[in-house]
Parts: sequence; C-alpha cells; structure tokens
Amino acid sequence: MKIHEIRSERAKVNDQIQALAKVEAEGGQLSVEQLAQFDALQTQFEAFTQQIERAEAADRAAASTAQPAQGLEALGASRTVPVQPRTPDVPGAQVAQMVRVLAASRGDNRAAAQLALDRGYGEHVAASLNTLDPAAGGVLVPTNLSSEVIELLRPKAVVRKLGAQPMPLVNGNLTIPRLRGGAQVGYIGSDTDIPTTGASFDDLKLKSKKMAAIVPISNDLLAYSGSNPNVDRLIVNDLTNAVAAREDKAFIRDNGAGDLPKGMRFWALPTNVIPAPSLASVSDAVERLRIVDTALNSMILLLEMADANLIQPGWVMSPRTLRFLGSLRDGNGNKAYPEIDNGQLKGYPVGKTTQVPVNLGANGNESEVYFADFNDMFIGEDEQFALAYSSEATYKDAEGEIVSAFQRDQTLVRVICKHDFGPRHVESIAVLDKVAWGA
Repeated sequence: MKIHEIRSERAKVNDQIQALAKVEAEGGQLSVEQLAQFDALQTQFEAFTQQIERAEAADRAAASTAQPAQGLEALGASRTVPVQPRTPDVPGAQVAQMVRVLAASRGDNRAAAQLALDRGYGEHVAASLNTLDPAAGGVLVPTNLSSEVIELLRPKAVVRKLGAQPMPLVNGNLTIPRLRGGAQVGYIGSDTDIPTTGASFDDLKLKSKKMAAIVPISNDLLAYSGSNPNVDRLIVNDLTNAVAAREDKAFIRDNGAGDLPKGMRFWALPTNVIPAPSLASVSDAVERLRIVDTALNSMILLLEMADANLIQPGWVMSPRTLRFLGSLRDGNGNKAYPEIDNGQLKGYPVGKTTQVPVNLGANGNESEVYFADFNDMFIGEDEQFALAYSSEATYKDAEGEIVSAFQRDQTLVRVICKHDFGPRHVESIAVLDKVAWGA
C-alpha cells in the first residue's frame, strides 16, 4: 500500500474518532460499545501512523543509497536531479488544484488523487481526494478544504464582511432561541404581589437552501500541470467571486419564496421600512444635505428606539448611492461625509454591492439603503460544498447571451453550497427604500 493510501485510510479512522469525541463534547455520553469502538479506532490510528513512519524511513534509506543510472555519467548527467522548490500556496489553492485534477480525470477522484501526486500538489491534496464521497451530480469537497474557501468569501461578500455570524447547520437545520419580550419588573409595597416573570421566547429557524453557481474556466488553465500560485489564485477568485455575488443577493433581497433564503429586505419590519425623501426639486446644497442627513439619522434611530444592541452595525447600499453621498458638500464646499473614503458613514462601516439594485420603482431608477446590526444576522451553512463539471454544456453570460462551453474551449464548474440566513432580532434591520439619489 502506498503512503498516500495509508494516509487516506488513517484520515477515515480519524473522522470516526472525531465523530465519537463530538458526542461527549456536546454533552452526550458514549455507550459501552462506543467506548470499545473508540479504543479500537485509536489503536488502528496508531498502527497506521507507525506504518507511515516506517514507509517514510524506508524511502529515506532508499534515497540515501540510490545509484545513478548506468550510462548517465557518460552522457555528462549529474548524479542528483535538482528538485524544484515548491511555490507557496495561495489561500484556497488546494481546492483550485482539486478542481484542475478532477476536471482532468472527469470526476474520478481515485484517478485525480494519483494525478495530484504526479503533478506535485502534495500528499494532503491526494489524501483528500482519496476520501471524497461522490454526491448526486458532483463530488463533495471535504470540510477541511471547503472551510478555507468559505473564509475567503468574507472580504468579498458584503453581508459576511460587515459581521454576519456564520453557524454550522446540523443535518441541514439550525434553531437559535431569541427573547421576544422582557420580564416584568417593578417596585412593590409591603402587601403587594411580586410581578410575575413574563419573558416570551421565539426561535430563529434556519434550514439549508441549495445555491448553485456556474463558473466557466479556461481549459488552458485546467490543463496546466504545474503548481503555479497565479493559476490557483485565478481559479479560486473565479469560484469565490461567483459564490459571493449570489450569496449577497440572497442575504439582502431574496424573498424566501420556495427554495430561496429570506434576505434583510423581507425580514425587516414594515415599520422599519421608510421612504427616502426626494431631492428632485431641491437645488440648495445645504438643504439637500440636511434632508439626506435626517433620513440617515432616522434609520439609526429606528434601531436605537428598538433597543438594538448595535454591537456591529453597518450600512449596505449600491455603488451609485455611495458615490452620491461621497459627493455631497456642506455650505463651505467641504465633503459632508469625508469618512466615506475610509469605508465609514456616520461612524459605522459601509459596504457597497451591485446586488442592491438601482432599477426599482415605477420609473426604474430607485434603490435601497440598509442599516443593520450584523451581530444579530446569522448565516447557517453546511461546511461542505459540491463540485461538478461539464465541457459540453451551455450557459448565459452577463448579457443574457447563450454561450457554448465547447466552442469557447471552457469547462463549466458548478459549485453547490447549502446555507440559510436570518436575523435573531428583526428589529435590528432598517431599510430606506425609493432611493433615487444619484440617479
């Protein structure tokens, strides 16, 4: 058995050990049979470890006594072949390398594992490929690799960047309790009954929703056999950009119908959705600033009056709205909100995204502004994702045109993620709609 195969078997044993350990970590208790299984798995893990150490020692001994092939010296060849130093991986590179070898092997993970070794991607990538489980229409990426890619979404997906809390879905579900009403508290006299505790509770229930992103990747990149950080970075960027954009749209404006998550726009209380004042007939710069500033302050006040914790508040808006606010001037011609250049608005971080539309309303020129406490926003997510491939399928580009992957010499990589979104307290979201500023 090869070293990478032994490592793969040891990884499987370790997964079983961790599953048993998790039972006790979550307050459960192992049965007699589970305790015996744990001891047996631990013994098996140690045996695999010793076997790997012996195999590695044998490899080192063989290398130290290796003789040059007959005739090489006569041709002027060196006794030793210089090993090219391995280029440091970029974040998420191992997933990019998995994409490349899985596409090259047509989704055969065993063949991909050997190809990963042949291409010098390392034992870790090969071992991960050896332990993959095929999913319906794709291959599941193990948690230890997918979590690295999910973390790369944070600076790209506005909702994550502003502080939404990621939580693991357990069997596709997550329930988070929340306090709806406080206890009754008051002063009492000597003969007065103590007020009863009237705290009321509710649950935020998240259930996994399947999101699919189609990413076209050049076959030239997938065919490149070396370990190059620029190639890996480009593939990882394509994967994460597609997922981040669709994720933001879901968490901001999807309406929760069918298999869609419900975004902030539809979680917000109707009383927390206020119309933006029109500036169409206002020409005085000072008056325009006063009107805009009052609207923004009203959004902050909505959360303050609801006793929102405001632990991690922030703004979300379209680039058009943000540019408009950045161009406002006071009576002296100074920038009204100079902090926008540093990613802040009225003391709070601001995120811009094209996933907030600018074509809403009867005239097709309205947008929205969001202010929320993102510490109260939760993303329930499955920590694995699935990859599937096609070099013959067609897809729609950004202009809605049908494109043939075969004609473009591309491979379509489909990334399937499972997640859901919701606020612990709906009072922590304020929305300014009918925003035509900057139109």
